[in-house]
Amino acid sequence: MVIKVFLASSSGSTAIKKKQQDVVGFLEALKIDHAQLDIASNEDNRLWMRENVPGEKKPTSGIPLPPQIFNEEMYCGDYDTFFDAKEDNTVYEFLGLTPPPGSKRKVAEEEEQEEGEEDKEEEEHASEED
Repeated sequence: MVIKVFLASSSGSTAIKKKQQDVVGFLEALKIDHAQLDIASNEDNRLWMRENVPGEKKPTSGIPLPPQIFNEEMYCGDYDTFFDAKEDNTVYEFLGLTPPPGSKRKVAEEEEQEEGEEDKEEEEHASEED
């Protein structure tokens, strides 16, 4: 599975450039396999991105701005939803990926699972005493 990040290489907007750099830099830091697809120099990329962003996720102007993030053909979200996932430590879930062992999210999930098993054992032990 490859994460596709649709970017505009020649965007005049510094805000869009910063958002694109943030997404790509974060994926590179986590060593997440991804492809950068330019919508400025490749009409096919631009058309594909526009056609595959779900209607309810498109802005009122109707034209989604980069960066837009997909896991193969599955739409993940735009920069704002990526940023929220990053803040909540849910980037792997946002991208439709399994968190690697040792990641903050994976460790938290394992701890929750262990706590649940301990609670279950305590309940079983308590019911045996009754």
